[in-house]
Amino acid sequence: METTIKKAAKINQSITFKALIIGFLTLILLIPGFMIQDLIRERQDRSVETIEKINAKWSNAQTICGPILSIPYTTTHEGSNNKTMFQEHILNITPENLNINTQLYPEERYYGIYKTILYKSELDISGNFEKINFQKIDNSTIHWDQAFLTIGVSDLRGITDNIDFTFDNKQYPVEAAGNNDRLMGKVLVISLNNPDSLLTGHALNFNCKLKLNGSSNINFIPIGKTSKVHVAGTWKSPGFIGNFSPEHTITENGFDANWSILRFNRSIPETWIDNQAETFEDSSFGVNLIDPVNHYQQNMRSAKYAFMFIALTFVVFFFVEILTKKRIHPIQYLLVGIALILFYSLLLSISEQINFGIAYLIASIATIGLITVYAHSIFKNKMQTGALTAMLCTLYIFLYVVLQLEDVALLIGSIGLFLILGVIMFFSRKINWYKEEETEEETEENSQSQPLTELH
Repeated sequence: METTIKKAAKINQSITFKALIIGFLTLILLIPGFMIQDLIRERQDRSVETIEKINAKWSNAQTICGPILSIPYTTTHEGSNNKTMFQEHILNITPENLNINTQLYPEERYYGIYKTILYKSELDISGNFEKINFQKIDNSTIHWDQAFLTIGVSDLRGITDNIDFTFDNKQYPVEAAGNNDRLMGKVLVISLNNPDSLLTGHALNFNCKLKLNGSSNINFIPIGKTSKVHVAGTWKSPGFIGNFSPEHTITENGFDANWSILRFNRSIPETWIDNQAETFEDSSFGVNLIDPVNHYQQNMRSAKYAFMFIALTFVVFFFVEILTKKRIHPIQYLLVGIALILFYSLLLSISEQINFGIAYLIASIATIGLITVYAHSIFKNKMQTGALTAMLCTLYIFLYVVLQLEDVALLIGSIGLFLILGVIMFFSRKINWYKEEETEEETEENSQSQPLTELH
């Protein structure tokens, strides 16, 4: 019985056994680490839902398309039983030239701790249709008096003022259609009711001034055979989205961007009948008023380094235990690991209230301070405690640098981990991992041989 107890005690004091216990605790602490990541996703989802509610009350992201000239016509043919059949069709014609000049006035809107970016805009849409060359279709009647123009605006609630639309030097009223167009979404309709303007044989100019509210981004469809879009705004961190890149300048006071798109650059037909055109989405482009600091994304990226922080901190404690022969209980390892996990909860909650950088500084100082005080109560040595504190400071500075360098984060992270591993290998190179076991074995042998010596 006494031999069994001694063997159990020997196993409990074994370096290998202690290393296995520490590895097991590290894996266990991954569970709350994953819970922190789930919490970040939950908070981010809630943020998205709240922002969508704010945007819905103001106006959603806007997409502008048009104008498109539509001319109805009717074809007749003989059906069964010699009955004359009528079919209604619409010929759609895109502009020869389309020019859109847009001025954006962004603003930040808060709902509690959540923030969204809204904007007011003023658009000047102008251009022309080349002379109408509607070739005669057999057995058809063209309804020139029913011709109309359509402008697609994805959220009509954003229109804040009456619209002035001029076509061929004549002003026409603008109305909202009751249904959604398959290609253009919600549309504004301009009924021409003036066949003479379409039959003049010359190019038809148009001009429209539109005041529009929206949120997050504004997009355009290059519906013209030649489309030129100019967007300027007082936002210093815009993102340019879509399939076309603009010539742009960005300053502290705002940005200025210009697109010039030809018919060869986009997959939109110049004319089509009824629903022959499939989609305009592949040709859209625009400006995204992005928030340059997405603290949820940064929180998620930092939480993925939890395993590294726990493992390296435990390594330092383990080295101190081996070199100083001070026993550190697994519960003490566990408490330090929980403190490291709570850093991410602190960072998330504080960064929702203030700037991420300041939140990171507060959370890291609180965590390092807590672990330093606790480690000093264990080590009873200022040098060992200072080494642990220096290591933690280096780790948190390293993590913050990686979070800021998004483009080369993987490269910097990989190099950093490689260097850390090299440092661990360097300081552990002279440790005799079997020394403690050998010492215990020698002690046990001496104790067993001592009675025999006394008999002699």
